[in-house]
Amino acid sequence: MSILHQKFLHGGDYNPDQWLDRPDILEEDLRQMKRAGVNVVSLGIFSWAVLEPEEGKYDFSFLEERIEALYNNDIYTILATPSGARPMWMAYRYPEVLRVRADGVKEQMGGRHNHCYTSPVYRKKIWELDRRLAEKFAGHPGVIAWHISNEFGGACWCEKCQEAFREFLKEKYGSLEALNREWWTSFWSHRYDCWEHVQAPAPHGENATHGLNLDWKRFCSRQTADFCAWEKKALEAGGSVLPVTSNLMGFYDGLNYTDFRDVLDLVSWDNYPEWHSGEKSDAALAVETACAADYMRCIHGDRAPFLLMESTPSVTNWQRISRLKRPGMHMLSSLQALAHGADSVQYFQWRKGRGGSEKFHGAVLDHDATTDTRVFRDVAQVGRRLEGLEEICGSMVRPKAVILFDQENRWALEDSFGPRVSGIHYMETIQAHYGALWRLGIPADVIDSGSSLEEYRLVIAPMLYLLKGDIAERLSHFVEQGGTLIGTYQTGLVNENDLCFEGRVPHDMTAVFGLHREEIDSLWDGQSNHTCWNGKEYKLTELCERVYLSTASALAVYQEDFYAGEPVLTVNSYGRGRAYYMAARAGMDFLQDFYGKTAPQAGVLPCLKGVFPEGVTVTMRTKGDREYLFVQNWNPGDAVVIPEEELTDFETGEPVEGQMWLAGYEVRILVRGNCG
Repeated sequence: MSILHQKFLHGGDYNPDQWLDRPDILEEDLRQMKRAGVNVVSLGIFSWAVLEPEEGKYDFSFLEERIEALYNNDIYTILATPSGARPMWMAYRYPEVLRVRADGVKEQMGGRHNHCYTSPVYRKKIWELDRRLAEKFAGHPGVIAWHISNEFGGACWCEKCQEAFREFLKEKYGSLEALNREWWTSFWSHRYDCWEHVQAPAPHGENATHGLNLDWKRFCSRQTADFCAWEKKALEAGGSVLPVTSNLMGFYDGLNYTDFRDVLDLVSWDNYPEWHSGEKSDAALAVETACAADYMRCIHGDRAPFLLMESTPSVTNWQRISRLKRPGMHMLSSLQALAHGADSVQYFQWRKGRGGSEKFHGAVLDHDATTDTRVFRDVAQVGRRLEGLEEICGSMVRPKAVILFDQENRWALEDSFGPRVSGIHYMETIQAHYGALWRLGIPADVIDSGSSLEEYRLVIAPMLYLLKGDIAERLSHFVEQGGTLIGTYQTGLVNENDLCFEGRVPHDMTAVFGLHREEIDSLWDGQSNHTCWNGKEYKLTELCERVYLSTASALAVYQEDFYAGEPVLTVNSYGRGRAYYMAARAGMDFLQDFYGKTAPQAGVLPCLKGVFPEGVTVTMRTKGDREYLFVQNWNPGDAVVIPEEELTDFETGEPVEGQMWLAGYEVRILVRGNCG
């Protein structure tokens, strides 16, 4: 039986191919891994040049030796396909595998992801290597999964990619007439008269046709996912039935990760927050990290546990400023991932390399390889603690609140050229609404607009500018059946091709919100309006819509400017549910007060009743009739939590009564025995 989701995985990227001339180091690795509580490694991620040193000549001996040695020491392997970095011989023998930049210049050999996902040569070469790897290792009891490539990203403008893009467009639109209509190419006389004239957006060419820009991003994302699927098929051709994963990067804007939903069997996440930055509090960063974790968990529709594939045990070397993790932060940030559904804590990397661009990136073992360090002790402590949490592994996170984040909506909104060219702040808005729930201890999923809404009671859809498929109909049906919907300004303005709707907006949702929008006022940075709700005044910034009510009721109005007295916060009864509309951007003070009232009314409650200071939150996983509550203190100083119910400390078995003290950056796990 695979250990996936049976026990928490603890380990990281392991690159023994950098130390093949040092068998003493390889043996020492095994001894130190056991001391650190490592039970899994990701192996072979950048090993193509060792696995195929010459074209057609394969040497898997180092993998064979390491996988066997690891397994004999109770350490499992997630075996990588090495497509994330091609060997030197390939670039010079087959230059077509190298990418072409947007300006038309072909890249030289170098960097990491500098290969064309469309290239037949690149696909043929990686197919042959992957197939052979699967034939050799898929049946080894120490290999538990495949890690396909590494941190997919980037695009290629070569002619093969241009041709594939045109085929993508032909399949989507069917005719040039339809494409011209949806892209509105009569503007500036940019109408296409043959398919060969369609070129990807470029700085020296077409880049202001929004439908083109959006479809190019879609194509690049789907072509990348198709390359991932190609590798998976190669592994299956080699006889593998093992699950496959690839390390995704949270809210990375270069790909739409939902394109990988049907390709990956497991979702993996690389997580590198800038803790202790000085620009944001650790609690504010924890909100962003938690939001990304919940998005990763929801890539698969079943919201199954995911893997934390990469994190740093100490510092990074590529961030603007690389600060050390303060005492306690490594444990807290590692268990935060668990709290949001991860079944692993893994690092980049096990041992620091001596050269290259990441020679100073944090690792479990530094260049001196000693274990008498704070970092090694922190890692070993996490390993020991995970062993005691085995019961929680495989448990689920099942919130009743959800936030709609859609990558294609993000692309379109940020390319919309107005109403705020200086910053539309879609991502920040998503995180603000999520952060309000986080501060209240209310868990939330983060899903795209194509996902099911059936299990939720509260749906939050900030700035849903682009409407894809039947999302407007499904949101209306959700409210009609008794759900609570929160919408905001900049909702329902364009179709899936970034073409403005005719008629009133929000398109197909004027009935559910009971209003329509007339115009929107853009405020300069530093300018503001105000509103009063429930006896408290709040500042409004950036965007202020003027809306007209049909069946909705105004809960708050603008206090200033020529639209003073007009609605800014509304509610509309629709079927058995309610739809709220926020016509302007409000701050965290309003959002927290608003959700503190409306979420419980929607049947969405905090994980834990009690009194919580600023910077302390609770997240919950469930299994059967057990609920596991992760109480996290993101403050550097002590905090006191006062639970208003009887609970048990999961790790000590002691009852928790009255005040519960948390040291700075401490996390405690409580258990509630009956979900009923």
